[in-house]
Amino acid sequence: MSQTQYEISEVLEELGELAPAGYALGFHIAYTTPKFMFQTYPKAWLDYYSQNGLVMSDPMVAWGFENTGSCRWSELDDPSGVLKKASEHGMPYGLVCAVKFDDSISICGCARADREFSDAEIEIIQSKVNYLHKSTADQAHLTPETIQDLKNMSISFTHPGS
Repeated sequence: MSQTQYEISEVLEELGELAPAGYALGFHIAYTTPKFMFQTYPKAWLDYYSQNGLVMSDPMVAWGFENTGSCRWSELDDPSGVLKKASEHGMPYGLVCAVKFDDSISICGCARADREFSDAEIEIIQSKVNYLHKSTADQAHLTPETIQDLKNMSISFTHPGS
């Protein structure tokens, strides 16, 4: 495991501790496709979200393409009821973080089942998303092995046991 991969893995684990109901993090999104995607939301939610094509009406995605920084889910306009459905899947509280540097966008959604994220937690999560975005931004500085390891890590985070 390269030093870069190790550091990224550590930050992703820390992010998981801060978002006990799960997270979804797409790095360097082009159109609607991220170069790397890490998801730890419950499988039932991931399946429901995918089967119902919710990415196109997800207020987190819309907010992330239009803004930078962080916003609690409770502050988002949700006309399609995506966040209501997330709540029904055990994720009533959450936040979205968006990072944009050098024409590259990364968006992270984090969830909790017990309470809103505190301002301090949001600040820590935002700093971790910023770090991860910058660490993976210039793929020219990443070895082909590290890029493949990141893709493999993405699969293992999203599909544990794969």
